[in-house]
Order: sequence, then structure tokens, then C-alpha cells
Amino acid sequence: MSQIPPPPTNLRGAVDLSSLVNRPAAPAAPAAPVDGAPAAAGEALALPSLYFEGTDANFNDFIDLSMRVPIVVDLWAEWCGPCKQLSPILDRVVADYAGRVVLVKVDVDANPQLTQAFQAQSIPAVAALVGGRPVQLFVGALPEQEVRDVFAQLLELAAQNGVTGTVTVDGDAGLAPDGEQAAQAEPEPEPLPPHHAEAYEAIERGDYDTAIQEYKTAIAQDPRDAMAVAGLAQVSLLARLAGKTLDAIRGAAAADPSDAQAQLDVADLDLSGGHVEDAFDRLLTLFPTLDAPGKDTVRTRMLDYFEIVGVDDPRVAKARARLTSLLY
Repeated sequence: MSQIPPPPTNLRGAVDLSSLVNRPAAPAAPAAPVDGAPAAAGEALALPSLYFEGTDANFNDFIDLSMRVPIVVDLWAEWCGPCKQLSPILDRVVADYAGRVVLVKVDVDANPQLTQAFQAQSIPAVAALVGGRPVQLFVGALPEQEVRDVFAQLLELAAQNGVTGTVTVDGDAGLAPDGEQAAQAEPEPEPLPPHHAEAYEAIERGDYDTAIQEYKTAIAQDPRDAMAVAGLAQVSLLARLAGKTLDAIRGAAAADPSDAQAQLDVADLDLSGGHVEDAFDRLLTLFPTLDAPGKDTVRTRMLDYFEIVGVDDPRVAKARARLTSLLY
């Protein structure tokens, strides 16, 4: 992470974002602050928050802002379990950097242009904007210390490229030079129930067994705790994938397509990477070939997937109907 990518990777060229908001290309020099005064290297500027929602329509504002301060871009989706594990980590790390970075969250389902621009083939994916150009940071839900290490490298890269501004939070400040506020600050999340909080802390440590037990305890205390049911499914997925490599998983499945466990592992990998329909199709195609215990294993795994993706997701409704037809 020693230099900015060359101009062809600039987001304005990756997709036609500029045509969506009819704004000129990002300037080569740092942009003016919100009050219109000349920008100086390292100068602080006022923004309403350190956290924003990025969309296909407003993203040019953040490209311009990246001339002043590094922008971290979190590509996520509501159905993505690992995204929900990573999000509070990013929030904390950004807060600890006290205005030296800004976080922009992008819902990949709602913003296909940005998803394409950042070449997000799996999520969670975290990238950055420095001087108007994208920098790929990492994919997947990393432990907090590794996230902090990446941020430290990002700040070094930004300094090498003269992007050394800082942000002060002012609720009355606008984002863009014309005074428009491109996004609203996210509300503070409500405190988690005790066992949920213990599970999240365990996940951050990589202690998936403890997290599983915390969620099971929460469910035992309240079988209707939908958050705990979904959390248990999510952390169980992380535990199954822990220590396994992409090449090993896909290699085992390719070597023996009849190996049910290998196919289950690939489905886990697909789901963790955001390939929801591929994961569903793989298991539903496998289901009729299995004996009774094997079918029960796949059925249970599919129910876990439904919780991870979200029971209201249309892809879940479609897969559930197909599973029901196979069962009866």
C-alpha cells in the first residue's frame, strides 16, 4: 500500500457516476472547505458526522472530500452476517482516529453502480478513497487489531499523497461546498442485550465457540429472540470456515462432486462471500442425492442460511418454496 493506483482505476471512469449528479471531475488539488475558503494541507474542516451513507447519487461528494481526508468505504448488505460483525469494529476504529478518516457505508444491493466501481465480488469489502482514487483494503470480517493495522497503513499512504486533512464534527455543517448535505449521520445504536454483547466481544477475539454458547444461552432464556437465532447461525458459519482456505474448499469440492461435506463447505463459502443464490442452489441441487441423515443436514443448514440472509428476503422465499417441494 505504497502508492495511489493509476488514473484508469479512478471511480469516475470505472462507472459513469459523474453523469448521475452532473458534477465536474474531481480537482487535482485539494477541494475547498465547506465555507469556501482556500483549503490548506492538514487543515480541519467541519462535517455533520464522521459516518455517512454513500449512494450512487451522492458519491461524487465523497470523491471530492477524499482530496482532503481519507475516506473508508464499507460495502455491506442487510442480509450479510459477517458485515454485521465488522460494522461495529469499523465504527469504533473510525471514532478512535478522531477525524483523521471518514467512514462511508454503501449498501451493495441498493447501489449497483458503486458495487461495480469497487469491484465488490464478495462482502463485506472495505476500500478507501485517497485523492479521488480507490484503494482496496480488505475483504471479510477481520479482527479489530487487524483492522487497526490496515487503518494505520492507510494513513501512511494518505500522508505520502498529501491527503492529511482532519474533520471536526459540527451538526450544522454541510458536506459539499454548495452547502448540500449528502448523507445523514447514523443514529447511535441501542445497547446490546448482555449475552449478545458477550457474543460480539467473543467474535472480535475470534473465539467463536464462546460466541455460540452465548447465543445458545440467550435462546434458552427466550426462544423468541430472533436476533440470537440469527446471530447463532452467523457465528456458526464463521466457525465452520475458520482455518479453511478458499483454494482448499473449492479444490475438495471439484475433486469429488459427490462429497456432501465438501459441497456444504463451498456453500458456506458462497454465502459468506455474498453469493446467496449460488449457495442456495448448490444445497438444493445436492439434497435429492442424499440419504435421510444427509437430507436432514442440508435442511438444517438451509434454515440457518435463511436466518443469515433474512427471512423476508425474496431469495429466501424462493429457496424455501423449492426446499418444501423437495421435502414433500
